Amino acid sequence: MKQMSLIKLAEACHGRLFADQEKENTLVASVTLDSRQVIQDSLFIATRGERVDGHDFIDDVYDKGALCVVSEQELTNPKGAYILVQNSFQALKDIAAYYRSTLAVKVVGITGSVGKTSTKEMIASVLEQKYRVLKTAGNFNNEVGLPLTILNIREEHEIAVVEMGISDFGEMHRLSAIAKPDICVITNIGQCHLENLKSREGILKAKSEIFDFLKEDGAICLNGDDDLLSTIQEKNGIHPLFFGLDHKNDIYATDIVSRGLEGTTCIIHQGQEQMDAHIQIPGGHMVINALAATAVGTVLGLSAEQIKKGIYEAKTISGRSNLIKTDRGLMIDDCYNANPMSMRAAIDLLSYADTRRVAILGDMFELGENSDRLHYETGTYAAQSDVEVLILIGENAKHMNQAVDDYCISHADRICEKYYFPCRDAALKELTEILKDQDTILIKASHGMGFDQIVKTIKQL
Repeated sequence: MKQMSLIKLAEACHGRLFADQEKENTLVASVTLDSRQVIQDSLFIATRGERVDGHDFIDDVYDKGALCVVSEQELTNPKGAYILVQNSFQALKDIAAYYRSTLAVKVVGITGSVGKTSTKEMIASVLEQKYRVLKTAGNFNNEVGLPLTILNIREEHEIAVVEMGISDFGEMHRLSAIAKPDICVITNIGQCHLENLKSREGILKAKSEIFDFLKEDGAICLNGDDDLLSTIQEKNGIHPLFFGLDHKNDIYATDIVSRGLEGTTCIIHQGQEQMDAHIQIPGGHMVINALAATAVGTVLGLSAEQIKKGIYEAKTISGRSNLIKTDRGLMIDDCYNANPMSMRAAIDLLSYADTRRVAILGDMFELGENSDRLHYETGTYAAQSDVEVLILIGENAKHMNQAVDDYCISHADRICEKYYFPCRDAALKELTEILKDQDTILIKASHGMGFDQIVKTIKQL
């Protein structure tokens, strides 16, 4: 890490440093909340969780080489230096914000209701054609994950691409205060986190807090096809660069051709310039991600050839439309999270398969008072698709199940093999009998449903 001494760390988090005077200016090598990740000269921040209290591991981390510990409680005869704070999670955010202020690196902040992670991967792939890039690992996008991502920036990095996820008002303001983005990207305004944000207009307001700490010479890249985002004409004196499928946008796509599960080709236009693009990640929605990456790449001075190459080389990650080939067929692992918009996109993706199409769908969380209706509408969408086998799992999924029944009653020509299970474990017992060789299987639900276990089970069939 860059010049993070114990005395500076204590000042940054408003803590009291207990250390020998000669060690006050010693530099830390890394920051972690996980005692298993401590290396020589690490700073270990002891936090209290629902199941585990990091303070219980303080002696162990000193033995592993930790230089210093951030603690909410006074330590008796500590084996090394420590910083006493009132709240360790706040200390993490304060330290990350201070560290960000010392860096010359440019930060690209990405938010939106759907597609943050896949857009992050696409943007990072494009920028890697010219710059040394750090990107959010997996889905580290909240008030713990984002600070840890910022603290992983090293002197060799030129760009950091960070994902910023929220579920309530004020969270994005706090994340933006830490990241201080140079470029803000918003993918869309959908229907997730309605439990707290109430409406799409509420979601827009909460997501727009990303602009609160946008640099004066920064840039804004927005999905111009989104009816709410398209209304943003200026923020902090900065006019957005719009991307989307409609030709009214600054950057748009034409001649879109699906290659099934082998991806999509299209022509990307910007002003009078255009380029052929091949997106290897399947799904029509990935074209929007490629356009977002084109917008960011353009802002940061990449050539058309660099952008084209980065789009082609982009890959997905586990749990995000990840294609997994097994001896019995093909899985689309999209089980990291779910909301109505992403669920429909996943069902559309499954339609590209040329073998029997099986959708294993589960509960979507944090949908608020409209949860029953949104699950029912998702079930109707699945019934209208060309999915041949539906396996619906969970308490909320019973509304999807009812919707499929209602649709098939009113559309006698719709033949769909359907199963409903109240919980994941009940479904796992029956999968062997339901699934067949060469099936293409979509697996999608909110993360709390634990559908990664379904992925593991199918791999072993």
